[in-house]
Amino acid sequence: MKRFLTACILFFSLCGGAHAATDTALTRDVNAFLDGWHLDAANTRMAYFDKIASDGVYIGTDRTEVWTRDEFKKWSKPYFDAKKAWTFKATRRNVYASADKSLIWFNEQLHTENMGPCVASGVIRKTKTGFEIVHYQLALAVPNDVVDQVTGIIARHENKAQK
Repeated sequence: MKRFLTACILFFSLCGGAHAATDTALTRDVNAFLDGWHLDAANTRMAYFDKIASDGVYIGTDRTEVWTRDEFKKWSKPYFDAKKAWTFKATRRNVYASADKSLIWFNEQLHTENMGPCVASGVIRKTKTGFEIVHYQLALAVPNDVVDQVTGIIARHENKAQK
């Protein structure tokens, strides 16, 4: 219970000091950093992984895809070696920052070549040497009109996998 209360206090204190990144220079820099990160993947540049913090986490669309940076790099290696990684292009992004601008979080809508529309959110840490992604979570953007169909397909898949 003590941990829960501590986490709640921390969360609400961060929210109280948080605001949309109205600093246009910060927003511009974050957008350039993230757009460059996405371009690194599209061009299979290993610099892609250097932009993820050593303690960073990448969460993919499958529920089994929760990786540390190094696990994600290992999983991605065949795609980068084959020069066929993924292409994500942000079509919309919202950027927020802590009052001291050392912690930045964002959400983005993405156009992808192989998965259709996706959404993602993440946390960036600002360091003396620049930005690093601490957390990134990718999700398929499922229209509400087809959620029942999609969840039905997932349920059938899960039932088949359990047999």
